Amino acid sequence: MPRSKNNPTLDCLGMGIIPLDFLVSIPWFPELGGKVDATNLTVQGGGPVPNVMVGLARLGLQTAVIAVVGDDLAGRVSIEELKADGVNTQYVIVKKAKQSASAYGFIEPDGRRTIALHRPIAIEPRDLRLAQYAVPKVLHLDGRDIDATVKMARWGRRGGATVTFDIGSTRNDITPALPYIDHLVVADAWAFPYTGKREVRPALEKLAKITGGTVVITEGIKGATGLEEGCFFRHPAYRITVVDTTGAGDAFHVGYIYGLLRGADMAERLRLGNAVAALKCGVPGARGGMPTLTSLRRFLQRPPVTYA
Repeated sequence: MPRSKNNPTLDCLGMGIIPLDFLVSIPWFPELGGKVDATNLTVQGGGPVPNVMVGLARLGLQTAVIAVVGDDLAGRVSIEELKADGVNTQYVIVKKAKQSASAYGFIEPDGRRTIALHRPIAIEPRDLRLAQYAVPKVLHLDGRDIDATVKMARWGRRGGATVTFDIGSTRNDITPALPYIDHLVVADAWAFPYTGKREVRPALEKLAKITGGTVVITEGIKGATGLEEGCFFRHPAYRITVVDTTGAGDAFHVGYIYGLLRGADMAERLRLGNAVAALKCGVPGARGGMPTLTSLRRFLQRPPVTYA
């Protein structure tokens, strides 16, 4: 992996949405118009990219985030939480008289979650200050603000960063960014509809032709499959007691990028991704279960049981 000429100490810089998450555990999902009593409430910062920056920081890496918040309580809480986890927030954009993003999740007893996102704020290309950013070893993007995403991906490529990308569901067209992605790690819920394929290998092959790089598709408890330099790799998911699946895909990216930064091969990257995702799912919230390096190593030494 090429090292940044400007700042080789910055392991990963991420840009993406940053909502404040309000997550309630419920005994069952009510019918339309019904009511239910919540059994637990978790309030914490969220967003796929900020979650990954937190996870990598807990594993001992240097991370920074580009995101946009309003000058409100949710924005202040989101920034302070990132700082508390050791994530550099100097590039966070605060827009005056704007409302920050927020997400509202309902978690069922089996760990499944239903999320509603309210995002009245976005990163526009003119918000970016490319000359001020330290070029990282890895640039991680989520593609929700596609024009800004393409601008950042081009900047990362020019600076020698390895560009990674995360998308979990179909919300907007991210096609313009794909040619600039070195590692596309996506959920099956997006990959199959986007490619028109029903099986993971044909979907990987189609995506690899578009990006020209490495592609990974995650499939929940089925694990993850990757395609790199013409070779397929698969690793099953780890079996644990699931509490909350919120942020499981983000956690997979944490393990994958950690392996990438450590020079691990694809098989090891998939193993680390599945391990971090499993540990996260044992705790409520997207960030609550993100492990330290010690707890990750302890988990992998057991050895853990896989689904198949």
